[in-house]
Amino acid sequence: MDKMNPPGDVGDGIQKSDAPILPPNHRFMEPEKVVKSVTDMAIWEKSEAYMEYTGFISTLNEAVKGKPNSVDCKVSESVKNIVGMLEKINNLIDECPPIAQPQRFGNAAFKDWLNKVKNNSSQYLQKALDPKIHSAVPEIKIYLEESFGNSTRIDYGTGHEMSFVMFLCCLYKIGCLKDEDNVATVTLIFNKYLEISRRLQQTYRMEPAGSHGVWSLDDYQFVPFIWGSSQLVDQPRIYPPVKFLEDEIVDKYAEEYMFLSCIKYIKEVKKGPFAEHSNQLWSISAVGSWSKINQGLIKMYKKEVLAKFPVIQHVFFGSLLPIRRFSIQK
Repeated sequence: MDKMNPPGDVGDGIQKSDAPILPPNHRFMEPEKVVKSVTDMAIWEKSEAYMEYTGFISTLNEAVKGKPNSVDCKVSESVKNIVGMLEKINNLIDECPPIAQPQRFGNAAFKDWLNKVKNNSSQYLQKALDPKIHSAVPEIKIYLEESFGNSTRIDYGTGHEMSFVMFLCCLYKIGCLKDEDNVATVTLIFNKYLEISRRLQQTYRMEPAGSHGVWSLDDYQFVPFIWGSSQLVDQPRIYPPVKFLEDEIVDKYAEEYMFLSCIKYIKEVKKGPFAEHSNQLWSISAVGSWSKINQGLIKMYKKEVLAKFPVIQHVFFGSLLPIRRFSIQK
């Protein structure tokens, strides 16, 4: 049975938004893994969680279309609080330096770091959230804790990234973030998360989780390529798309565009010709427009990540992202 928390006063005190706000008597629950076999994938693909998650990706994708990271956008107190919380998580890395060990990859100090995150997550979230929505913490903290990698295998992949996007989606569902925060959620919050993820990968020499090597889009990430390609729509400085292969363009604009920051990171950590170590990305460079690349990446994400049992078996479902079948509300 799911562990239930007392109903929270979620409906009280939350600013009005176009997004539906949870009723005052909403019952949060500790999320669980539900997809246990390949046959369960059909339940996931017809679930409320699937519709919520894919809709969320699309909504933020549209919000950042043609907008660089430096775009002038509203930065609410909630956004500042979440970024501040992530900075605390980032600072914990300084307290857990890599240890000397015979294995080259998967430094065991990562386990200590993740334990610190788990020990502090409730407190960090309570400080970042309005007290009226503290009853959501036991549910949403699981998504945050699962966002940074696996402490047994010391690996990181698109499933961990997915957990963080689900965490963001939950922040909207409980009324912490609003529609007006859409741009800042990508350019500030998600970018901060990306910065932490890369630092973890480098500090603890984390293995890619379930990577297909040269045939995957990237060893670790996928969503920043989706939202990052949307940022590049109608941006003449990086058009045609083949320009993203040029070192000069990458160095000049990596801080402005998430897609280019991903390319810069790949070039820093991988050696040899780009066409050999990142064949999928190299192939994408031949596509004629960023909007076509963007739409193609969304389709690819649904097929290569969201439709894969090895990823979805680790996904958590609760009251905010439920596994129950999606139905159109009358």
